[in-house]
Amino acid sequence: MIHTSDRKQAITLIQAAVVSGAREAMACKELGLTQRTLQRWRKQSGTEDGRPHATRPAPANKLSEVEEQQVLEVLQQPHNQSLPPSQIVPALADEGIYIASESSFYRVMHKHNQQHHRGRSKKRTARPLTRHAATGPNEVWMWDITWLPGPAKGLLLYLYLILDLYSRKIVGWEIWEEESAGHASQLIRCTVIREQCVIRHQPLVLHSDNGSPMKGATLLETLYSLGITPSRSRPRVSNDNPYAESIFRTCKYRPDLPVKGFKDVMAARVWVKSFARWYNDEHRHSGLNFITPNQRHQGLADDVFKKRKAVYEAAKAKHPSRWSGEVRDWSLEDEVWLNPERATPIQAATKSQAGQHPIFEKSRQLS
Repeated sequence: MIHTSDRKQAITLIQAAVVSGAREAMACKELGLTQRTLQRWRKQSGTEDGRPHATRPAPANKLSEVEEQQVLEVLQQPHNQSLPPSQIVPALADEGIYIASESSFYRVMHKHNQQHHRGRSKKRTARPLTRHAATGPNEVWMWDITWLPGPAKGLLLYLYLILDLYSRKIVGWEIWEEESAGHASQLIRCTVIREQCVIRHQPLVLHSDNGSPMKGATLLETLYSLGITPSRSRPRVSNDNPYAESIFRTCKYRPDLPVKGFKDVMAARVWVKSFARWYNDEHRHSGLNFITPNQRHQGLADDVFKKRKAVYEAAKAKHPSRWSGEVRDWSLEDEVWLNPERATPIQAATKSQAGQHPIFEKSRQLS
């Protein structure tokens, strides 16, 4: 439900975009709205949404006041004070008593401000989404473990892989026959040495999920001794480490991956070594505007982009009729975020200056 101030701001932005030459439908699309919604807002003259204050008839199956009081009395009994409704309702049924369903119990608790944590167990706390930014290589690393098929069904090999956030380069990897914090600790030490990281002058963050190897005491002690800051995803959330998950998919969909599994650990290491070399030196990454991770890691991106831009400008000069606008933008952002904060379209419009908003950019292109 959109607030009145946001509605008025959206109407003003769309109207200004239309005056500048943009089509109303495209301007609405940029803000995530439909023309029908805009028409309704104009008809209401920016008045407040009446749905929250609408008078609605009471449901026919609503609990009476007497039944609500019975529910409260049951909840407040000493032997029920630490139990949830999912435990209380079946216990009442065993005694031959039925007052209301579990969902009705929860509604009554919420209505009377009794929907709080019950029992002696620790109350669950919401953890914020982990966000990190990198402006250069070896500032933020992400790592995870995935399985590879072994020599027989049910026998698995485990690939430990570390990825750099800024360049997407595979900075470290290893394969073992089991998951352990000790193996992870060894890999971290070797990677720090190989990358020649001077952590005292440049802090390093290592992000992972909440697996047991990631939280092992051996690994944490190694990180603290090296001065690396550990970072973990939210519990039971699978998409807080998206870059690591993405490279594992790239790895497992390579055409030359042995379908029947690797013969042994050494065979797997030979294959992953070839994969890492291809990924770092040959694979033009779509998230890097199609340069290789090593080019980004070594600071060669600007030179590559300058050459590409020169080629495109020469092609445009040769056949100008084939180009309706500027040449392709060969550039990259200087700052890369892990789990960036996403603003709603209207929030983005509010924070942006009117002349810099995408709907005005499109209006200039159409005018």
